[in-house]
Amino acid sequence: MKLKDYKLFVLLFCITPALWAQYSIQGVISSENKPIAGVEIYDHQSQQLVESDADGFYILENVTLGKHIITIFSYDYKIVEDTLVVTSNITKNYELEELNETLSEVVLTRQKERVFALKKLRNVEGTAIYAGKKSEVVDIDQIIGNTAANNPRQIYAQVVGLNIYENGDAGLQLNIGGRGLDPNRTANFNTRQNGYDISADVLGYPESYYTPPAEALSEIQVVRGAASLQYGTQFGGLVNFKMKKPNPNKKIEWVSRQTLGSYGLFTSFNSLGGTVGDFEYYTFFNYKQGDGFRPNSQFNSRNFYNHIGYRFSEKTKISFETTLLNYLAKQPGGLTDAQFEEDPTFSNRYRNWFEVDWKLFSLLFEHQFSSKSDFSLNLFGLDASRNALGFRENRVDQPDEGNSPRDFISGKFRNWGAEARFLHRYKIAEKDAVFLIGSKYYQANNAEKQGPGSANADADFNFYTDDFPNYPRQSDFTFPNRNISVFGENIFNITDAFSVTPGFRFEYIKTESEGTYKEIQVDLAGNPTKNETFEDNRLFDRSFVLLGLGLSYKPSTSVELYGNISQNYRSVTYNDIRIVNPSFEVDPDITDEDGYTADLGARGKLAKFISYDLSAYFLSYNNRIGVISRKISNLEEREFRGNIGDAIIYGIETFADWDMASTFLKGMSQWQLNVFTNIAFTNSKYVSSQELNVEGNQVEFVPHVNLKTGLRFGYKNLQGSLQYTYLSSQYSDAFNQSRDFSSPTGIIGEIPSYDIMDVSLAYSYKRWKLETGINNVLNNSYFTRRATGYPGPGILPAEPLTWYTTLQFKW
Repeated sequence: MKLKDYKLFVLLFCITPALWAQYSIQGVISSENKPIAGVEIYDHQSQQLVESDADGFYILENVTLGKHIITIFSYDYKIVEDTLVVTSNITKNYELEELNETLSEVVLTRQKERVFALKKLRNVEGTAIYAGKKSEVVDIDQIIGNTAANNPRQIYAQVVGLNIYENGDAGLQLNIGGRGLDPNRTANFNTRQNGYDISADVLGYPESYYTPPAEALSEIQVVRGAASLQYGTQFGGLVNFKMKKPNPNKKIEWVSRQTLGSYGLFTSFNSLGGTVGDFEYYTFFNYKQGDGFRPNSQFNSRNFYNHIGYRFSEKTKISFETTLLNYLAKQPGGLTDAQFEEDPTFSNRYRNWFEVDWKLFSLLFEHQFSSKSDFSLNLFGLDASRNALGFRENRVDQPDEGNSPRDFISGKFRNWGAEARFLHRYKIAEKDAVFLIGSKYYQANNAEKQGPGSANADADFNFYTDDFPNYPRQSDFTFPNRNISVFGENIFNITDAFSVTPGFRFEYIKTESEGTYKEIQVDLAGNPTKNETFEDNRLFDRSFVLLGLGLSYKPSTSVELYGNISQNYRSVTYNDIRIVNPSFEVDPDITDEDGYTADLGARGKLAKFISYDLSAYFLSYNNRIGVISRKISNLEEREFRGNIGDAIIYGIETFADWDMASTFLKGMSQWQLNVFTNIAFTNSKYVSSQELNVEGNQVEFVPHVNLKTGLRFGYKNLQGSLQYTYLSSQYSDAFNQSRDFSSPTGIIGEIPSYDIMDVSLAYSYKRWKLETGINNVLNNSYFTRRATGYPGPGILPAEPLTWYTTLQFKW
């Protein structure tokens, strides 16, 4: 389908009615007649959350007629709750009373939890619409766990149904999936930092080699498949890392966190931030190193981030961000099933290395044309590389003798993009409405080269083609990809309680590959019998429209029923096509994937003490790509990566958080006791396939039961958490093969069920904070991943029992 087919559709969607009057609540937050910045003002009816600016000014827009409960929250002042009856525009100033005593961290945490108990994205945030979507927000300040090592099991404990690959590398890479999507490097989500892309190539190679340190984050926003309309076409949805903001009330704020842990783990996180007049800044440097729990698995990393912002006026702001990451990791390789059962800490790879160098840039311009209209323009770019070097033969049980050249893959990623958004609030027949239109341009010029590395054991990231001209895996390609999209959504409030949000996304994708590869054959003596170079230039040009619809019904301020359905699309990546992998071959007929995602759920609060989100979902996944065995002769089978077939994945996702202290310990504000349960029940099957013995099978990466539950407890300045995680068994291939202890590869077979328990404690005293904990208290031996390539191939064991201790100083 081409753009001309949809011009009429886009034109009709973009036409908005004439502007009508609307209501707002605005004013100034102050204390002792001095304005206070950074105070949170929350309207329980509209679920708007805004912050006061440097002049203490706030405004709640798009406010309906009737009674509104307003909460004013700041850690340094007493909470204010006010009830306003809106019949016209209201100006309401608030004078806050400073806390006459230093409240414990437990009390402050509980106060904020009561105000913002249900963690989801509001209908409108900035220049984005989330009405009717399945969304979750991870509040990093509420986490009691090993944030220094980016422990995903603890950080994402309250995000339902996530399937996590655990690497034990202090969180250098995030590997999360869910709903049957491969968790590898979070490639099935659109991954962003402060709203801009951070993966290698959004469409050509959407893997995320960079993950922001949790210690620098304020929250993580997760939006499921319906995010395909605003943030890209992928099935997973959106993961957006929001960095901490500069303190609006201090010129200088310094935070220093030093962590020690098992197996030589050391991390150092140091940040500076503040606000001087209309200028703001926030910067950090994070260093990590460790030896890993297996031989040949040491790592070190350096991560620098800088944010500067300037507010030209109350309505106009510009900010610039730079992110630098460099890390080097030695990789112990994978194991066969037999090797894992005998000794999960074993390694027979001592020459495998992995290096990442990531440079991100962003320039954000924000302008408010009026109280009804907001505009943002984000220019962003990436200059990055990743180098993978090692002995990675298909036979995992084959020891590395150290006398052969290593396989070397060098990737360079240079891309840039621009995303503009315009959001407008208006009225239709006296009902509030919100319209969003946006466009994104993205251009990438990436390069991938594969060939012989050195025969030594060091981290030498150079090609040795002259020394090993007959090395069988050689290629040199560039990938000049281009993407243009236009997207829009509109919230129509049919009644005060019921809203409908239709949306669309037009997508133009141009995927190219230009380069050469070699076919080399040698005889038993190592002499070449064939050495030919082939050109392989490909162009894949396509355009299409995705549609979606969201519904929201709020019978009361504490309950919301929501539903949505959105189409999804995943383009074939160049890694699907060109990389030569000894573990499998690529099907030359491999093509794009498409389908849709639907959610139906209820979320809210019960009796002010229980927050919940209960939902069911259905995912239709056509032309699903995976690895499968094919018979190429009567004597030989070979693994192929290609389109396996059409699949459906469906399930129920439930989350509940009970504030037991408020239920049973009323009036005892120094105590905290919360119980949460996060459980997903999932089923799946291939409904059609041209491959033999696939139709009717279960889909890979789908555990039937995915449970995370635990306690958060505290007294005064002491806080703690106890978390239990259980995942039932899951398959790693479409044939649903069970474990084969005679297999020399370890890349195919069931991933057995596993459970883990973690314990964490934190104690605060004035400017100091001490954190400690034990992960995998039960010291269970398990694995979450069978890698088909780096950092394997083979089984990658998860960490055994580990401990950590963090000391924080804040000034």
